[in-house]
Amino acid sequence: MPGVLAGHATGRVGMTGSTVVLCPGGATVAVEVRGSAPGTRQTDLLRPGNLVEEVQAVLLAGGSAFGLEAAGGVARYLEERGLGFDTGVARVPGAVPFDLGVGDPRARQAQAGDTWPVSMRAPPLYARGRWGPERGRR
Repeated sequence: MPGVLAGHATGRVGMTGSTVVLCPGGATVAVEVRGSAPGTRQTDLLRPGNLVEEVQAVLLAGGSAFGLEAAGGVARYLEERGLGFDTGVARVPGAVPFDLGVGDPRARQAQAGDTWPVSMRAPPLYARGRWGPERGRR
């Protein structure tokens, strides 16, 4: 898709990371949240009938609940470029898998969000395989 970018930040110590898909022009997205202990951020925005009709990015982050903090870095990245809701706030829904049992559970990936875009590329040039939040999945 023209204008869509994807990137990863992967931590070797925590064996986890983050993947973000950027849609600077905005995109309509949907989500289905399952499981008994979902880790999400701003996914309720995506329900039909809500004010939000599009988002500028979607985050998939490892590190359990701590990984959701990376969405703040993505939002700052978008804000610096003037992208987001008319108030300047970018919408960055996200979700996390539980992956703290693989690497060092004290290693935090939230700092990765402060340095986006770590490896932003237009698909299909981005890394494939066990990167970002899938780095430590069993």
